[in-house]
Amino acid sequence: MTDPMYTSSIPVFRQMLGSLAAILAKAEAYAAEKNIEPAALTQARLFPDMFPLRRQVQIACDFARGVSARLAGADVPKYDDEEQTFGELRDLIARTLGFIDGFTPAQFDGSARREIVVRAGTPKERRFDGQAYLLSYGLPQFFFHVTTAYALLRHNGVDIGKRDYMGQY
Repeated sequence: MTDPMYTSSIPVFRQMLGSLAAILAKAEAYAAEKNIEPAALTQARLFPDMFPLRRQVQIACDFARGVSARLAGADVPKYDDEEQTFGELRDLIARTLGFIDGFTPAQFDGSARREIVVRAGTPKERRFDGQAYLLSYGLPQFFFHVTTAYALLRHNGVDIGKRDYMGQY
């Protein structure tokens, strides 16, 4: 039987990153069709103190890679997060999918009890067991950034809906 930590993470990240890539492709086509500078969308924010679309995508990818790697007991890769264009953001998603697709279910065996230590934005560290890390921290963070990316594009007129958000399942 496949470890539930694997089935609760890798397929979920795969589905939502696939939908995010498709949404970005629709946004790029929308910008071209409406003669909108693509940066107007990739730099769009819901409020001045929030990250723009491009950063929302980067952080979603960071969480997909980081959560997967930590649960599998692997090193977390660091990316430069310099993507600016829709194409570069879709390439980031493709590289992230390639990374997480490299994990096997066996690497997640026992990960629910594995200690996970994160240092999120401050010198303070947080300690979780793997299950709490995935369910109470990693997935909610990931979904926040995917949802915010969706909301930014929808708010800016891109014709997307719930089916686009959900992707292939």
